[in-house]
Amino acid sequence: MRTSRPAADTRMHPLTLADVETAAGARLDGAVWDFVQGGAGDTVRANAAAFARWRLRPSVGVDVSAIDPEMKLLGSHWRMPIAIAPLAPMRLCHHDGELACAAAATAAGVPMTLGMLASYSVEVVAGPQTVLWQQLYLLRDRTVTASVARRAQAAGATALVLTMDTPWTGRRIGDMRSGFRIPEHIRPGNLGDIVPVTWRDVAWLAEQTDLPVICKGIGTGGDADKAIEAGAAAVVVSNHGGRQLDGALASLDALPEVVEAVAGRIPVLMDGGVRTGRDVLVALALGARAVLVGRPVLCGLAYAGRQGVEQVLGILADELHDAMGQCGRPTLAAVDRSLITPANGAPG
Repeated sequence: MRTSRPAADTRMHPLTLADVETAAGARLDGAVWDFVQGGAGDTVRANAAAFARWRLRPSVGVDVSAIDPEMKLLGSHWRMPIAIAPLAPMRLCHHDGELACAAAATAAGVPMTLGMLASYSVEVVAGPQTVLWQQLYLLRDRTVTASVARRAQAAGATALVLTMDTPWTGRRIGDMRSGFRIPEHIRPGNLGDIVPVTWRDVAWLAEQTDLPVICKGIGTGGDADKAIEAGAAAVVVSNHGGRQLDGALASLDALPEVVEAVAGRIPVLMDGGVRTGRDVLVALALGARAVLVGRPVLCGLAYAGRQGVEQVLGILADELHDAMGQCGRPTLAAVDRSLITPANGAPG
C-alpha cells in the first residue's frame, strides 16, 4: 500500500515539521516519497504515537527570561540537544545531498551523522566547523569498514556510529511493491555485503581508531550493559526509524529501561518519531541526553535544500525554546522525570 502523499500548498511558509513534510511530498517522485516515509509495518507509526502518551507538567514562578538549551557531549559543543541521524543517500532528495545537510547542521551548531552509504565522501563533507560523526555498517570485508573509520578520523570526524540493528535489510513492503531501488548513480559502489554485528565486533571497531564508538540500535537494558562492556562511549536507543522490524517496541518506550541500566555510565541518546520540540523535551525528561532526527531532514532537503534543513532545525529549536520556557525549565539541567506524567492513566 502506498504511503499517502500530503497535498501541496505552494503559498505555505513552514511553521512546523508537518508543513515541511507537506511541501516535500509535493516535490518528490512517488517511489522516493514512499521510500522516505515507509518502514516495516506499524513500527513507524508506533514511534510517533509513543510521544502522545506523555503530558507535560509545567512549573511556574521560575525565571525563564533566558533559555539555554546548549550542551557538551563527547567533546563537542552543541547549541541544542539535537543531532542529524544517519540517513539514506541524501541525493535522493536534493542534488546537494549531504553537502547541504552538513552546511545546515554547522549553521545550527549541531552534529551530523554521515551515512556509510552517503552520496558524498567523508573527505568532501567534513569541514573545520562541522561536528561530523561517521556511521558504519559491518561489512563482510572488514578491511573496508576499518578503512572508512580511519578515513573518517583523518578527515576530522569526532565519533563513529555503529548501526547494530541491521543484520540484513528488513521487509519494507512499500519498497517491495514499488520495486524501489537506490539509483546506481547515487549509491556508493563496491562496499560489499552488510553482515550482523556481534559484541566482539564492537570491541574490534573500538581498536581501529581513536574515535569514540556509539552503538546505535539498542533497545534493552541488557544490550546497553553489553555495549558498555564492549567499549561503547554512548548508545542510541533506536529501532532504525521503524524500518527494520514490524511490531518492534517504540524507541521512546524502550528508553527508560536503557537509561536505568546505563545508570549514568555513558550518554544515552534516542531517535525515532521526534517531530516537535515538545517531543525532544519528553525524551530528555525520560533520560535521553539528546535526540537524533532523520526523516524530517530528508523532507527539508526535498523542500528547499540547505535552507529546508535549516528550517527544520530552526523550527525544532524554536519549539524546544518555547517548551522549556513554558514549562519553567530554563536549562537542560532542570529537565527531569518530574516534568512529565503519563496521559490517560497509562503506566509510566
